[in-house]
Parts: sequence; C-alpha cells; structure tokens
Amino acid sequence: MERIANPGDLETAGKRGRASLYPSTTRITVGMATCGIASGAEAVRQALCEEVQNRNLDAHVIPTGCIGFCQQEPLVDVLEPGKPRVTYGAVTAEKARQLVAGLGDGGGNHQQWAVCRTEEDELVVTGEKIPLLSGGTSNGLGNIPLFRQHPFFRKQRRIILRNCGLIDPDKIEEYIARGGYLAVCKALTTMTPEEVIRRVLDSGLRGRGGAGFPTGKKWGFCRRAQGELKYVVCNADEGDPGAYMDRSILEGDPHSVLEGLTIGAYAIGAGEAYVYVRTEYPLAIKRLQTAISQAERRGLLGSNVFGSGFDFKVHIVEGAGAFVCGEETGLLASIEGKVGEPRPRPPFPAQSGLWDRPTNINNVKTWATIAPIIARGPAWYAETGSEGNRGTTVFSLVGKVKNNGLAEVPLGITLREMIFDIGGGIQADKSFKAVQTGGPSGGCIPESLVDLPVDYERLAEAGSMMGSGGMIVMDENTCMVDVARFFLEFTTAESCGKCTPCREGTKRMLKILTGIVEGRGRSGDIEQLERLARVIKDASLCGLGATAPNPVLTTIRHFRNEYEAHIRDRRCPGRVCRALISYRIDEQACTGCRACAKQCPSEAILGEAKAPHRILPDRCVKCGACLEVCKFDAVRVE
Repeated sequence: MERIANPGDLETAGKRGRASLYPSTTRITVGMATCGIASGAEAVRQALCEEVQNRNLDAHVIPTGCIGFCQQEPLVDVLEPGKPRVTYGAVTAEKARQLVAGLGDGGGNHQQWAVCRTEEDELVVTGEKIPLLSGGTSNGLGNIPLFRQHPFFRKQRRIILRNCGLIDPDKIEEYIARGGYLAVCKALTTMTPEEVIRRVLDSGLRGRGGAGFPTGKKWGFCRRAQGELKYVVCNADEGDPGAYMDRSILEGDPHSVLEGLTIGAYAIGAGEAYVYVRTEYPLAIKRLQTAISQAERRGLLGSNVFGSGFDFKVHIVEGAGAFVCGEETGLLASIEGKVGEPRPRPPFPAQSGLWDRPTNINNVKTWATIAPIIARGPAWYAETGSEGNRGTTVFSLVGKVKNNGLAEVPLGITLREMIFDIGGGIQADKSFKAVQTGGPSGGCIPESLVDLPVDYERLAEAGSMMGSGGMIVMDENTCMVDVARFFLEFTTAESCGKCTPCREGTKRMLKILTGIVEGRGRSGDIEQLERLARVIKDASLCGLGATAPNPVLTTIRHFRNEYEAHIRDRRCPGRVCRALISYRIDEQACTGCRACAKQCPSEAILGEAKAPHRILPDRCVKCGACLEVCKFDAVRVE
C-alpha cells in the first residue's frame, strides 16, 4: 500500500474506494457483524458465493457490518449498476441462491423479502449525495419503501453509524471513499490544536459514555494540564446487559474511531492512544487490529502523519470483562496491569491519569462523532438534537419490542417515538409497561412518562440516566420487583468490593429484594430499601455504587403498588415470581393435545389424549414450559 502523505494521495485512495463501493458490476453485501453471524449470515454468504461462481456471474460478495436492523438479520444488500440498492431481510441460504438467480431483474421477483431500497447515498462527512439510479425511475421497485421512509429508519439520523452496514470494514479505501480521514487531514494541516478544541466545544457534543460531560471542555482541561507526555483512551468496555452499540461500531467502522482518536490526540497533545475493549468481542478486536495495521501502512498512523510532524500510535488492551472497568479510573488501573478498582477523584484523569500522566478518556460513540464535526463544522452538528443536548446518540433497543436493533436518533426524541415508531410497538400487541434506560445502573420509566424527551437532564429527572445507550422495553407481564432484583444482582456481583457502602450495601438490598420475590417480604422492607439506597448513593467511591440503587428506587417510585402486593398480599401482579404464583389448566379450553405434558420436565401434568389435563401442584416446578407450548390458551397463571 502506498503511503498517504497529502490531500492528493487521499483523493487517489478515495477514488479506488469509490470504484469498490459503486462498481460497474453487481455488489452484494452481507451483514457479518456478530448479530448477523449469530443469525446464520455465514451460511448465507457461502450460498451467495457458490451461486455466483456456479452461474459464472460478474458479481462480488462483500462482508459488511451491522446496519442496525438486527431483528431482520441476516441482511443482504444487492446493488446492481444503475439500480437502487435493495436490502433483503431474514435471508436464508435458499433465499440467497434465489436472489442470485434473479440478478438482472433488479430484485423484482423477490420483493416480498425486501426491507427497503436506497436510491441515493449521502456521505455524512462531506455532505455529498451520490445517486444510485440511472434514468430516474425505480426500475419496478416502487413498492419497496425507501430507506428514509421505512418506519425503523425514518426518524433516525445516522452520523455515528454513517458507514456501518455499507462499507467493507477491512478495506480502508472504502472508508476513505466516504470522506474518511479528510477531517484529520484538515485538522493537522490547517488548524491549531486550540481551534480543534473550540470546534468540538462549539458543536455542543457531550460524552456519549453516560455522564454527558462536554467533550470540548474535557479536551481543554487535558490540553492545559502540565506534562509533556499525555494519552488518549477509548473506552470500549461495554458491559451493560443488552447493549452492543460500541461493538457494532468497531465491527462495522473501526476507522471512524481511529480518526477521532487521532484528531483528539493532536488537539490534546498526546502521542499515544489505548483502546480498551473487552475480550468477549473477538470480531471487534480483529477488525480494529486490521484497521490499525492498514492505517499504519498508509501513513495515517505512525510518524509524521500528513507531513505535519505529528506522531501517533494506537494500542489495543483487552479487558477481562469486569463491569467496574467501565468506570474511567478502574479502566486506567486495568490498562496499567493493576486490579481494576476505581480510585478517589480528584485528581481527575485529565490531570493525572494513565501512569500519572494527563489522560483524556472518551467512549467509542464520542470518538466516532469527531470527524464529521471537524469536517462540516459545529453549526452543522448543532442543528441536530435539542437545546443543551446537541447531535445524535445510538440506542440498543431490546426487550419486548417488535423491532430489536440499533437506532441512532437525535437527542430529544421521545420514548414513545423510540418504542412505537422505531421499535414498532410491543411484541404480541401487549401493553407497554416500562422501559429501562442506562443499563443496570439506570432506572425504570413507566408508561405514564412515555412522552418524555430522551436527553440527559429529562432522564435524570425521571430517576434514570442516559448511560451508554441501553434501552430495555418491558410489557404487561413483567414483574417490576423482579426486574429491580435482577439488575441489583448484576451490580452486586460486579462490585469491585473496594468500598464498604457498595460492597455491603448492595448485598443487603439484594437480600431484602430476594425475600420479597420469594414470598418472605415484611412490613418496612420498602422503607429499608430506600434508606439503604440513599446511603449507597451518597457514600460509594465510584459511579457503579452511586447508581446501583437506581432500578430499585425508580421501581419503588413508579410501581410501589407491586412491592406492596408482594409483601402484603403475597401476590405477584406480573405473575412471574415462582413463590407467589401457581399454574392450572382450564378444562374448558384444554383439547387434550398433550403438548404440555410432553414438555413438562417434572411430569406434573396428567390426562389422557383428547381429554382435559390437570397439573399436580406438589410436582409443578413453575418453569412455565406448559404456558409456552399451549396453543389453546388453556394454561392459567394465578
């Protein structure tokens, strides 16, 4: 690979990348992020390759990252010259073979599998729009919704995820073709470090790792800190249950993070960066390693980047999966080879961080946002979002929602829009009960607040938090007491144990909650939980302890009646807690199909074929298997 030393070299590399992205032959891309692979994308890719080869077609099958619509994985895009890019969902190996067989008709024979079509690409970094159509018609694909009109994507604004699901993450030229490394070239060759920081500050960008501290202000602190040796760090230790935004960015667009790190290091005066990523993300690590190697060979990392005299090196550190290492001082300790335990602040990392040197830490999503801000300016970025909450962020929308996946939305969007417009509503059309934001340290927000704008301040007012972007949706069959117990069990297990309030307080709260869900709740338990929560929040050393009680406090605040039902009436309104429920079969509805009896692990269901069955209470282990397999709604939970 030739070294890229100036804007002309970058343009040349971009032309090669554009020829790859928009070839004169058919380009077929397969979503090969972890979510796609888990859904069977490898078998789909193999089928596509075999069919293309067997038919001797002039087409190329390319792996890509996750476009975000994980509910529809495996996803396949077909781009034929002069025709719209058509995205197909829930593709199997057999469907893949039929798609290849139908090449030439623009996908017209397989519209029933299509999710959406794209007639024009927007390059976010440059603002350029690239038409994919020739002749100005949809080539018979007008019945397929446009990408921007599809309910899942209509209210999204893709800045952080701008390249995910579109480029081959292992081809640096394709990243460059979409405006990649233009911003770092601009920063290093035409801007002072102070001008870079001012641009980030004026954009209104706040840290997307959870706290929401202004990014430009944080950079300024580190820039002004004394010391010749400084570091920048990317926090990719994504430990929230159900969250996978950072993983998807590293798997689908690793160069966006490297470019942001380079710009930040130049602004701060650092010469080295560390990307701290959990070892459970092997594909993200592999693609990041490839990206670093390619950038080094092209001169975009290493010595004298763009002839500016700026030297920069990036290292990868694999974390062992400790949730507490998502806290910045615990993360720094882990990089140094120490036990991942938080330390008191001040001093803050900007003054004394990695090896006691000034250090700036930002999240994956923050770093991936930097290049467009530098390239297009702070005013452009600030047009998106709401007052005090500029730009976009990425949410992992999971749980009892119809459309699970990643959604990048402007800050200020409402929970209703997230859950019912983008998410498509609640599975099986059940009632929406609550949504938990901010991961295990966040809070549960009830249906009554469904029109709450999603921003840092409004979520905090509701007792929750933005966090890193997890959003778990719950339906009418959820027990909120059990939800609080589940998340507190997680944070208790993940506590480093360094400070007494977190180590002992969370254990005591968990013991009380466990007693409540197991039918041993006592009068005064709710008040005791509230007292313990206040002490833990006020006295814990780090953010893990300070936020661990949030799920408990918000469920008591918004669902106190459920706690009282568990304690006073020995009843679980959500019909979840095993000690407080029983199963029976409605003889009027039972057809005697024996599906439940065959599935029961404890042989607790008796009855002859085609005759009503019954459940023996002393044998029933309340696993719910009978409820899941019954097709006649004959199993009752009471």
